[in-house]
This record gives sequence, structure tokens and C-alpha cells, in this order.
Amino acid sequence: MRLRTVLATLTAGLAAATSLTAAGPADANSASSKACSPSVSIDRFSDALDKTTYDGTFVGNFSALAVDGDGSLAALEDRSSLFDLDPRTLQPRRAVHLADEKGADLDSEGLVMDGDGTRLITSETEPSVRRYSADGRILDRLPVPSSLLVAPAGRATANQTFEGLTLLPGGHTLLASMEDAISGDSAGIVRFQTWRRHKDHFRLGAQYAYRTDTGLGVPEVQATPDGRLLVLERGFTPGVGNTVRLYLADPRHATDTSGIENLTGQPDVRLIKKTLLTDIATCPSLGATAKQPQPNPLLDNIEGMTITGRDHTGRLKVLLVSDDNQNPAQTTRFYYLRVRV
Repeated sequence: MRLRTVLATLTAGLAAATSLTAAGPADANSASSKACSPSVSIDRFSDALDKTTYDGTFVGNFSALAVDGDGSLAALEDRSSLFDLDPRTLQPRRAVHLADEKGADLDSEGLVMDGDGTRLITSETEPSVRRYSADGRILDRLPVPSSLLVAPAGRATANQTFEGLTLLPGGHTLLASMEDAISGDSAGIVRFQTWRRHKDHFRLGAQYAYRTDTGLGVPEVQATPDGRLLVLERGFTPGVGNTVRLYLADPRHATDTSGIENLTGQPDVRLIKKTLLTDIATCPSLGATAKQPQPNPLLDNIEGMTITGRDHTGRLKVLLVSDDNQNPAQTTRFYYLRVRV
């Protein structure tokens, strides 16, 4: 979702991306000075792509990141373009335009680079999940439960639907996260929908419920190698700035809510358990500057996330990106984290 300032498969990818690093000199600061929390540290950030263009296309509005099987970095913008970025310099090498079946642009939000070279991409408009070829041709469209469709077709609110998308280890289960609650569910209870792979197609699978912190939504979710999830929660307060928190969540013992119409007053429903890893506001600013008020000048409208590998201690290397909404008061910024789970 585009938060405006006015209101404001994994295994293959991890193996191929272990060497994915950012360009630039090594930071001389000690590891302790880069700690955001006992579980998370930040190595560096990059504003290299802020307010730039590539082959006539604006570079920004990023809503998702993914690592391909060959180690290359893909960045999805929510205005219907998919960029191939150099994994070291972040410089664009290719841009592919995406469209729906009628040729219209997508509100493209979630991204998975599948092991067969196809791209799974969500659009927040309906919402939808489509499979695309590397050159942008539609290959398939996945079924979506009627309750998750935008009203009046369903019970979802416009621009509050499929934001996150991830493929669980093994490549057999796809998971999409709604950004906010649907009508009839308690405030802050967000549905996570899964699909199971069947030959060349995905069929609807189990659904789970996740509770966000008050006032926050879910812009991104990424599977860890052991089947848990990294979940971003985000919000914006005019005059104050962004709140962005990173959680570790475990859906493996949660109730399948696909057959439960309303998640209000349901004491027997087991929600996805979550553990706070860090609030990004607690990270050292590393000299970052902000174009609008922020609790920490490092912060912006962080919306995309991918796991790029592991370091020598076993920590996950996690790359975040902010969506600048093509707005002069916001910044396209990449964040390089190390996360112990």
C-alpha cells in the first residue's frame, strides 16, 4: 500500500545469494555500535537510487524485494514495474512492465521469484496473485477466497489487502499477508492466506490469523529457512513519522481460519505467535537524514523485505527497502540488517 505523507524457491535463492553484498567501503564502527536490539543489527544503508530514473522509468515506489536463483536482486514497484538490480551496486539492469489481463497497470505489492523462473506477484486492487514469465507475460492467476476480495465483492478494504508474499521452505506452500483486517474481524486481526502447489498450479490452502500492534499494518512477510516468518509491521503518524517493527512469527500451530467467517469473540482460535525482534527506531541512525519528521532519521516508509543469505555466524542477512511514493518528502532507502532468529 502507498502510505502517503499526507496521511501518510527460498532455499535456492538463499544458496545462490549467500554472497550478496552492498557496494561501498566497510564501516569502521564496531558491531555493538550497530545493534538495534540483541537480535538485530544494521550494517549500513543506501540512498543510491533515490529520485533516479532508468531508461525513462522512475526508480522508486518499491513495495517488495526478492532474490532470484542466480543471486540477482529483483525490486517490485507498486506502479507495475519489476526491476532487475545489480546485487552489489543496486543499479538497475532491466525493467519489465507488468499488466493485468486487460492490459491495465497493477497496484503490485508482493513478489516471489519461483524456482522455475516465473514471478508470483500480488496486486492490491482486487486483490489477486498472478504468475508471470520473466518477460512479463501472464501464465496463471491463483484463486482468492471471496471474503478477502475488496468490498462490495468481499469484505476487504481497498489498499489494505495482499501486501506480503513469500514461498515457504521446500517451495510447496505460498503465503500472502493481508495488510489490515477485513470487515467482521476484530481490529488488528490480519489474515494470512496460503496456497499449496499442485503440479504447475497453486490451490487454496490453510488460512491463519495474526494480530498486529495497535495502529500498525503488515506490509511484508518473509519465510525463514526453518518455516517461521519475518513479519514487518508499519504505521505512519503525521508530524511524528513512521513506526516500523520486525517480528519473528510462527504459524505452525495456529488455527486454520479459512472456515471461520468472523474473527471476533473467538477465544478458541490460536493466533500466529509472534516475538519482537526490533523496532527500527532503536537502530543507530548511521548518519542518515530524513526529509520529514521521524522518530529516527534512518526511518522512512519501509515496505519491502527479503532474506539474502547468512553470515559466518549463522545470522540471516535481511535487506529492507522503503517506498518513497515518488514524493519529495520521502526517500528510497535500502537497509542492510543481520538478524538472529
